[in-house]
Amino acid sequence: MNILGPDSLVFGVDDVPACVQYFTDFGLAPVGVSETGGRFEAVDGTSIVIARRDDPSLPPPMETGTMLRKTIYGVADRRTLDAIAVELGRDREVKRLPDGSIEACDDMGFVLGFQVSVRRKIDVPGEAVNTPGNKPGRGPNMLGASANAEFRPLTLSHVVYFVPDQERASKFYMDRLGFRCTDRFTGAGSFLRPAGTLDHHTLFLIQTPPFMKGVEHFTFHVSGPTAVLQCGYRFAAKGYQSFWGPGRHKFGSNWFWYFNSPVGCRVEYDADMDLHDDSWVAREAPMQVDESQIFLFQHREKWAPGGPPPAGEAH
Repeated sequence: MNILGPDSLVFGVDDVPACVQYFTDFGLAPVGVSETGGRFEAVDGTSIVIARRDDPSLPPPMETGTMLRKTIYGVADRRTLDAIAVELGRDREVKRLPDGSIEACDDMGFVLGFQVSVRRKIDVPGEAVNTPGNKPGRGPNMLGASANAEFRPLTLSHVVYFVPDQERASKFYMDRLGFRCTDRFTGAGSFLRPAGTLDHHTLFLIQTPPFMKGVEHFTFHVSGPTAVLQCGYRFAAKGYQSFWGPGRHKFGSNWFWYFNSPVGCRVEYDADMDLHDDSWVAREAPMQVDESQIFLFQHREKWAPGGPPPAGEAH
């Protein structure tokens, strides 16, 4: 099944204006936004969609408090879409929607959509690095950083679910939709990728008690480590609360910075994720801090003291 990855996440929210401000400040482009909600796009057209919690066009809410209503996956072509409809239709309802997409639920009750992908091809240069002893990544007089550099989220990278049975949840995506497990935390979580991408993961499933079922975070790729740090720094300076980061993960190797959000979960900037093909052998480790991050920084607004010396002290 040639599934490329998540095209869009749909939320039913309590505070539309706060979400509009948040995702605009995060760097996504508002499209068709009004007082009832709208879409917020990355450079390649992948997006976050928000609507009022009571919007009748949304799928029903889950029994827990999660605001996520639907995860929409992009597929390569109509043939893949039809194959998914046939496969899932063997044991569950598959709806064909007026826009040509299909909709069904996974084994945990998350509503999934599938559509021929809206992703646009993008051409954004990666971060150029000068390394001693190697050919320079940037020529003489080419600056590597600028306080005024513009960075935008490039593509919706992955989504993370809290699930009450991660083994059963993982089995559904692998057996029914052709996802592969790239790495796993023992008895606690699986990193999964579909056939249409080499990204380390587009879905991560974490074992939790049933009352926590829902989305834990979702992520947008940016162009490199400097973009993660600069985007996060600017976002924190606007008053948004950092949750975890900046740092670098062990599984996936991606740089990260997570922030709290008004959609009831974390939102992450990330960059430089590992790529894997089918020859990769999944690693396994216990789910603990040292296995989740290689290193971690903390945001600090001011690094040096200011003001004159204390009265009476010699200069």
